[in-house]
Amino acid sequence: MKKILISVLALFSLHVTQAFAEELSAEALLHQMNDASQHLNYELSYILLKKNSIESLLYRHARQDEQQFAHLIYLSGPVREVIRRGNEVSYIEPGVEPFTIESGTMVAPTIPMLNSDVAKLGQYYDFVKMGRAREAGAACQVLRIVPKDGLRYSYVLWIDEHSSLPLRADLVDRDGEVLEQYRTISYSINDQLATLMSGLNKVQLPEVLSLPKGNIQQTFWTVGWKPDGFQPLELNRYRMAMTERLVESQMFSDGLFNFSVYVSVRDDHSLKGQLVRQGRRTLHSVINGDNEISVVGDIPPATAQRIAQSITFSRTEVSP
Repeated sequence: MKKILISVLALFSLHVTQAFAEELSAEALLHQMNDASQHLNYELSYILLKKNSIESLLYRHARQDEQQFAHLIYLSGPVREVIRRGNEVSYIEPGVEPFTIESGTMVAPTIPMLNSDVAKLGQYYDFVKMGRAREAGAACQVLRIVPKDGLRYSYVLWIDEHSSLPLRADLVDRDGEVLEQYRTISYSINDQLATLMSGLNKVQLPEVLSLPKGNIQQTFWTVGWKPDGFQPLELNRYRMAMTERLVESQMFSDGLFNFSVYVSVRDDHSLKGQLVRQGRRTLHSVINGDNEISVVGDIPPATAQRIAQSITFSRTEVSP
């Protein structure tokens, strides 16, 4: 009798969770996902599918005493790890000296939108509920994050109805082609992870690097057009290691996607009118007078072309 009662309660709980998830708006579900991904103690085993590659990964997250810990492990090939302790992120990769930077975000293939500002993204993207499906054996609510201007990519997300964790994310272009897939194979929620991962505080990791800020404040070129919401970040000037060519660069981000603009003096090695898309990444290079302009980032080719065409100059070339 006791076993029957427990089974009935479990089924009732599952039904209530499902009904509650179905009543929530797409934006409310995304807020729940964001909160769950930052406060639960969990482990995700997933694969990243691209056109010509498959990457298997393990991501662990825990929170203890208001400090967040995260650990991303590449499960195939050479040993590669990314470790987050609070606002410090350490990178361990083959052929490169391990290093640590001050940041609250991993630059790594984590499932998208784990730490996104949903309210800000809502200014430039529509959040659309697409129904229910199953992923990693769990019932999920399926949402689509669609750009309002049609000038960037979309995401389709599968959010677990029980835990609110993201279990799958498809990156989709404007023609509906899937460019990347993050697909969870198995996952677990376990508060013991908090005790286990707090041990990372005792691990000796590289000292935090002091990263230079943008080394120039103004430049001679201006990006006349970009999709709404893309904000300029630091502006830099440096010489290329192999060619000694002087380059100026600036990154732009809308909180979900990024692109960078590079400007340098044209030479015999300049890429003339090249437009290449490999997966999510587009490279567009064009010559304007004495300068070479390159736009590189997670944006459609047509958007990269329009950005490059909008750039104007107040003088002829980069000054030393």
